[in-house]
Amino acid sequence: MGKVPKDYDVATDAIPEEVKTVFPRARLIGRRFRLAHVRLGGTLIEVATFRGPQLNDDDDHTHENGRILRDNVWGSLEEDAIRRDFTMNALFMDPISGEIQDFVHGYKDLSDRKLRLIGDAETRYREDPVRLLRAARFVAKLGVELGDETAKYINELAPLLKDIPPARLFEEVCKLFMTGHAFRTMETLQRFQLTRALFPVLKRKGEKGQAKTGVLMQKALKNTDERVADGRPVTPAFLFAALFWEPVRERADILQARGMQEYLALGEAADEVMSQQVKRTAVPRRFSVITRQIWTMQPRFNHTRGRRARTLLRERRFRAAYDFLLLRAEEDDSLTPLCEHWTEAQKGVKLNTGEREKYDRKPRRPRRRRRRKPASAKP
Repeated sequence: MGKVPKDYDVATDAIPEEVKTVFPRARLIGRRFRLAHVRLGGTLIEVATFRGPQLNDDDDHTHENGRILRDNVWGSLEEDAIRRDFTMNALFMDPISGEIQDFVHGYKDLSDRKLRLIGDAETRYREDPVRLLRAARFVAKLGVELGDETAKYINELAPLLKDIPPARLFEEVCKLFMTGHAFRTMETLQRFQLTRALFPVLKRKGEKGQAKTGVLMQKALKNTDERVADGRPVTPAFLFAALFWEPVRERADILQARGMQEYLALGEAADEVMSQQVKRTAVPRRFSVITRQIWTMQPRFNHTRGRRARTLLRERRFRAAYDFLLLRAEEDDSLTPLCEHWTEAQKGVKLNTGEREKYDRKPRRPRRRRRRKPASAKP
């Protein structure tokens, strides 16, 4: 594909306890999939043991729907390759000789830009439904096409994602949208009808129930890709603000119609929407708090003068909320004058520091200190 590998997975026939014997400071982690974390200098190396086929009579390792609960049956190099997900992910390289070991025709599929599951596709998806998302991610990131059998069961088995722990799905969402291919990833998820399973709070459209993606969301995804390409930091908090803004806004409108103030309505709507979403994909508090602040700060931009405006400029999340206001203006032209005002308001103001110039206020004249008369000398 003409790409340089980002990293290499390390696999060995040594079981985790044997790895720890060789590297005493290694940490053994995981219950479902036991691994050894080895530190060499400042580098963390994840070392896996070759896995073998699951025992058919071991009910403790497999869920009734086929999902593997624990995968700690050791095996050989070839057995490990055969039990992996996609053929292109089952290529091994000997670190000494540099020889490529290919037991499943992965190199040919890689050359043909075909993504194929190893063995029976339905069984492989049922073993680990996250493979549904991985298939979409590889299509968006690598530009590969799915083999017929690999694509056949995606829509049918998408509901299995509800059985995956929300914390693990949060990690997958970050891989999907925070690695530079967010826009194509959303298009791919829509095409495979996976958005309903991943983001149940999003509004649906059309007969197939695809998530509605407006201008704001599309722009946010493209901006995220641009920042990743430029090496600038990205945060899930801003992405979640864009993804879930529409259901939050719609719920807030309902609450406002019942007499609730806009700021309070947005806060309550945010809590309701996020409480539904976290049942499917966890959102750590360090991100959900920022997302909520971005939403609830939007009405405050309407106050363009006086103390409220000065206070808003001092807010720690002002810049994130302002950037979100700019996104909203992409699909609502009436917000353009407001954006222009706050763009001008920031000039000459140091944001997010304690040293800010006063906004919309004349500077006070410094007070002159009175000199104290020296005490009269005693005779």
